[in-house]
Amino acid sequence: MTTDQPHIVVDGVSIPLLGFGTWQLEPEDATRMVAEALRIGYRHIDTAWIYKNEAAVGQGIRDSGVPRDEIFLTTKIWVEHFDRDGLLRQAKESADSLGTTPDLLLLHWPKRKPSFEETLGALNEARDQGLTRNIGLSNFPSKEFRQAQALSSAKLLTNQVEHHPYLAVDELKRTAADLGSSITAWSPLAQGKIADDATIGEIGETHGKSAGQVTLRWLIQQDIIAIPRTTKVSRARESFDIFDFALTAEEMARIDALNRNERLGDWLDADFQWDQAG
Repeated sequence: MTTDQPHIVVDGVSIPLLGFGTWQLEPEDATRMVAEALRIGYRHIDTAWIYKNEAAVGQGIRDSGVPRDEIFLTTKIWVEHFDRDGLLRQAKESADSLGTTPDLLLLHWPKRKPSFEETLGALNEARDQGLTRNIGLSNFPSKEFRQAQALSSAKLLTNQVEHHPYLAVDELKRTAADLGSSITAWSPLAQGKIADDATIGEIGETHGKSAGQVTLRWLIQQDIIAIPRTTKVSRARESFDIFDFALTAEEMARIDALNRNERLGDWLDADFQWDQAG
């Protein structure tokens, strides 16, 4: 792994805190941007079966020229594949599409049926069969996060959820700490909304950094994994340039105070409830 960027170690697995996301990237863009991101220095790539770009992401990894063992690669099992046979089929399909075994395989959203027992059992089976190196979750509230870990023989390395300055996840962070896991932030830049934030902009001026750079720095200084996504090489380069400065405790607190419980992407089933704020 590249040594000039911070990692978090979860259950002995080292995960780069800054990753590159591929949600909503068309295959051509995914191949191009994954290759460029890896050339810039990113060593963590995130995709999902439902993004319909796994094969393109795999091609981008190969095109980059970066050795596979230097890259941490995440993908996700879609909710329609949560039965045992469906999950194992998709895990194999994803690995085949990527052209490599993912380092981390996540359950994309919680589902009541099939049972957590069946789905977590199958996810562990996928790991045991070598279809992924590690397993985890995405978009699980704290209650279900705890239930899932209780049913999993392997450590769930992360819970990937929406998190940015306008949406705090304090309870989820506490849950992850209790379970020896981690939090990964999707939409870490609030889908661009932070660009016009006066507080973040003012902090950025102090450091000669953009609002996006300040926000990503705020996340990784908390050991939160962040996976920004862009179609622009210049923006990917900018987002990676966050390792040469640090925010003060006061600056971190000012960004914390921007929380307004604003959720930009909510596809949680009615069977579940997000953690209450606070």
